[in-house]
Amino acid sequence: MKKLQGLLGLGALLPACTAWADVQDMPGGPKVLQVNLHKGVTEIAESMYSLHMMMLIICTVIFVAVFGVMFYSIWAHRKSKGFKASTFHEHMGIEVAWTVVPFIIVIAMALPATKTVVAMKDTSSADITVKATGYQWKWGYEYLDGKAKGINFVSNMTTPYDQIEGGAEKSNTYLMEVDNELVVPAGKKVRVVITADDVIHSFFVPELGVKQDAIPGFLRDAWFRTDKVGIYRGQCAELCGQNHAFMPIVVRVVSPEDYDKWIAEQQKVAAK
Repeated sequence: MKKLQGLLGLGALLPACTAWADVQDMPGGPKVLQVNLHKGVTEIAESMYSLHMMMLIICTVIFVAVFGVMFYSIWAHRKSKGFKASTFHEHMGIEVAWTVVPFIIVIAMALPATKTVVAMKDTSSADITVKATGYQWKWGYEYLDGKAKGINFVSNMTTPYDQIEGGAEKSNTYLMEVDNELVVPAGKKVRVVITADDVIHSFFVPELGVKQDAIPGFLRDAWFRTDKVGIYRGQCAELCGQNHAFMPIVVRVVSPEDYDKWIAEQQKVAAK
């Protein structure tokens, strides 16, 4: 009976395994079985990934060293082997060591982290400035300078509701597709001025290394620059109401020539 139950259990898992095998990476978004941060396509995103890995390695080494020494001491110096606890009260060398060594480790971690944070906040000398406004539940974009100055539009999610309600097969861009993408040229520094119209939202695009809260009545800013043409997806990362999950961000990075063509098309639409 137990063998039969096991076979039936395996049989029940087969459809789920088949469905999982059909899942594909999302273009410009998360990858299948991704458990780490995005490596990203910008200098800031790459720095964030490197910092994450450095901190993880340092913390792992400290964990292994501390618990290794602790468990070895417990095992090798146990009472049953005849060892007696030391009776010393203070030891100058140990006191200095566990003060200086952690200080050096913290400084070694803080220096590169501070450099990255300062670079993240440096939005000066931008080539293009775009205002992103969070609404319940969509994003509005307005180009504030450059060739595209004056262009503005609203970006809504386009995932069909029959997919959301389970009546149709989900695409590999499920909940992360919009009608109007934020289009920017490759190789240019793009400053994004971020605010909100109603409640707190968050402008989050992992591949570009951008995450900034959008707060009503305040203007926050972030920036990115990448030479890699493509589509990069993100979403609101601040719980903002009933349809919080339906508030994607799609950034399309194009060549300067295609950017000029896109501007011309938008200007024709606005002139009608």
